[in-house]
Amino acid sequence: MTTYSFKNDYSEGAHESILSALLKTNLNQEDGYGKDSLSNEAIKIIQQKIGNKNADIHFVSGGTQANLIVISSILKPFESVIAPLTAHIAVHETGAIEATGHKINTVNTKDGKLTVEDIQSVLDAHTDEHMVKPKLVFISNSTEIGSIYTKKELTKIADFCKKKKLFLYMDGARLGLALTSAKNDMSLTELSNLVDVFYIGGTKNGALLGEAIVINNNELKENFRFHLKQKGALLAKGRVIGIQFLTLFKNDLYWELGKHANAMASKISDAIIGLNYNFLTDPSSNQIFPILPNKVLVQLSEKYGFYVWKKIDDQSSVARIVTSWATKEVLVNEFIEDIKKFSENDLNKNVEILINNK
Repeated sequence: MTTYSFKNDYSEGAHESILSALLKTNLNQEDGYGKDSLSNEAIKIIQQKIGNKNADIHFVSGGTQANLIVISSILKPFESVIAPLTAHIAVHETGAIEATGHKINTVNTKDGKLTVEDIQSVLDAHTDEHMVKPKLVFISNSTEIGSIYTKKELTKIADFCKKKKLFLYMDGARLGLALTSAKNDMSLTELSNLVDVFYIGGTKNGALLGEAIVINNNELKENFRFHLKQKGALLAKGRVIGIQFLTLFKNDLYWELGKHANAMASKISDAIIGLNYNFLTDPSSNQIFPILPNKVLVQLSEKYGFYVWKKIDDQSSVARIVTSWATKEVLVNEFIEDIKKFSENDLNKNVEILINNK
């Protein structure tokens, strides 16, 4: 039986400030379907934070729902979306995008991030009306394998999309983790100015549930609430999500929680680097992917929850270790000590085998 899980960043419920705000406003009567005063106040604060008072903001319950609604609302029946092979929409959404009649043109990437060259390769392969027409570019920040986009990288993609008349959409399930990464060089305002649509993830950064879809491009705003309603996302008690984002952004709690999760992951990464192990991708946010001996992973799995991401060879595999806004440092310290202990045991066994074989 595991004593602590590093499987994801949504195992815990919600930050106590959110629970307190929900309780405090519980008996207040409010309008439904996102028209309540709490959601309206949250929208104004987010507009201020992104530096765009004209942005349309809509609250939905989860990331898959956000991706499904945004993408299907933008694309015509014959248009497609370009995404990395590791993208959430391509792997972990049960064909939700395809179920709306839209093809995903996937590209194999080195680190989960698209480049202009990747996008161009898809455009080059689709030349006439006998094929789908790529129209939307999908990226995630942070990506599904923990990497983050720099301002230079995102600017290059944004400029290319404008030139090619493509819409740019960012999945921000872990946006709070990306923008508080020590390796990030981009503000929320700068990011917002570069994309047509994105969403701010709450589920994986302290909220009970909820994501905030931000539509910057005026061309994509019209009738969006019809899409929300048709896809079951226009909640009668929309206040429940609105007040969570109000609480997260009113006093910058959102960023504090992201910083904590990243700091815990960084502490683990530093310890693993100190043991001379490598990583599948450069540790940048709260998802890290160390390559560890299988024997060490077996021992760790008896005490901790985590995913074995992929096999490297007969001796080693990649582990996916995720910290959260609620991860306790004392447990991180214990985890590090166990990695060190199990690694030393494995090393000592290997030395004994070498000696005995001489």
